[in-house]
Amino acid sequence: MSRIAYVNGRYVPHRTAKVHVEDRGFQFADGVYEVCEVFAGNIVDVTRHLDRLGRSLSELSIDWPVTRAALVAILREVVSRNRVVNGLVYMQVTRGVSKRDFGFPTPSVPSTLVVTSRSASRAAAEKITEEGVRVVTTPDIRWERVDIKSVALLPQVLAKQFARSNGAAEAWMFDKDGYVTEGASSNAWIVTEDGTLVTRPAERGILRGITRAAIMDYAAAHGIKVEERAFTVDEAKHAREAFITAATAIVTPVVQIDETVLGNGVPGSVASALRAHFHDDVELVPLRHY
Repeated sequence: MSRIAYVNGRYVPHRTAKVHVEDRGFQFADGVYEVCEVFAGNIVDVTRHLDRLGRSLSELSIDWPVTRAALVAILREVVSRNRVVNGLVYMQVTRGVSKRDFGFPTPSVPSTLVVTSRSASRAAAEKITEEGVRVVTTPDIRWERVDIKSVALLPQVLAKQFARSNGAAEAWMFDKDGYVTEGASSNAWIVTEDGTLVTRPAERGILRGITRAAIMDYAAAHGIKVEERAFTVDEAKHAREAFITAATAIVTPVVQIDETVLGNGVPGSVASALRAHFHDDVELVPLRHY
């Protein structure tokens, strides 16, 4: 079956989907995006994702391409047309198509909306989780507005490639003072000796991750202590456990940072339990009704 994409009001074959050469997303990375997990035929935490999408659009003064209700319907339709049961659905909104000029188009133009979806192997993901992953550390060279989920991802591309070139699954970026900010495509966590979860505050230096928020809600509901504070690379290397969170990674244990093996080199009990129970309390939007 051919994959299907949504582009500005049309469902088209993925292999022929296209936007104009002067779309500002292509010319200036002038756009934002969101990724939702698809789990067992449900879109996960769509309300929170659309809330964050709305904030990103507002921060960049980009108009919603369609109403929220219409966007939910489009997401469901794209997932259904691609027959995705487990995987992801991706949405991207740019300022639209106009002649190449740094200033916003005057008058404004319709924003561009692209939605795609693809399947992912849960068995492969669980195997990775059972083994844990290695991360490497690298300086954070991103712009200061990392709270906006912008498509301007070149620093993250370089960080992710650095990780892959060094046999790692993820790169943890650190600021000028040596404190971990976040992963190239994930939020970073450590677990202290007393079982406290530690992650950097979202007010500065990181994206307010949706999976991150879900973990914090779960922790609060189950009496697990969470500290929002910065931690250094060195503290992370001496932590009881570490893990990453993201829509596509859910909760993935980290067993090695650079050349330092954490604990006994296998996933810790805290991260494993968080992953096992992650879908218990999150919003699950079925594909057949909303």
